[in-house]
Amino acid sequence: MKKCVVFLLVILFYPHFSKAQTEEAEQLLLDVQKLSQLKQMLADLKKGYEIIYKGYSTIKNISEGNFNLHQLFLDGLLQVSPAVRNYKKVADIISLQLKIVLEYKSAFKQFKENGKFTPDEIDYMGKVYSNLFDQSVNNLETLTMIVTSGTLRMSDDERLKQIDALCEDMADKLTFLRHFNNQTSILALQRTKDENQIKLAKKIYGPK
Repeated sequence: MKKCVVFLLVILFYPHFSKAQTEEAEQLLLDVQKLSQLKQMLADLKKGYEIIYKGYSTIKNISEGNFNLHQLFLDGLLQVSPAVRNYKKVADIISLQLKIVLEYKSAFKQFKENGKFTPDEIDYMGKVYSNLFDQSVNNLETLTMIVTSGTLRMSDDERLKQIDALCEDMADKLTFLRHFNNQTSILALQRTKDENQIKLAKKIYGPK
């Protein structure tokens, strides 16, 4: 721009310049204009680059932001809320486990001591009780993971559903145990009855 002004001043104040000099000055003006256009193109390119870079950075930041939010969500699933820890069925499961242990130990002790069952039958009972106990302990271990922070990535709803399922399963195990004990007790009573009938028969129809 400054060179353009200088050229105009030269034309105005030095009209005696030769034609060749004038042409050189005009060429210089054209070169200056081209240079100015080139500088404008470079400025436009720089501006475009800055826009593109800014857009890329924004997208990158948003992407990282989404990842961070996603990670926070996943980490949040590792945390157990008081609503889950204080859920009534958590205590119910523990209570059911206690009943299973107490009832099977009491029944097994009684069956071993009443003398109505063979060693093989006692061994079979022991396997049934042991298997039932192991399964109930597995349920307690699962419950512990569900209600402990930092172990499982689950929402509160998922945790509550799992607790419901565990509670139902424990209740089924207690029902099975009571049915098994009841049937075994009936068998013991039947054998006792049979023995008493045999003794009575011997007493009545004993050797003459």
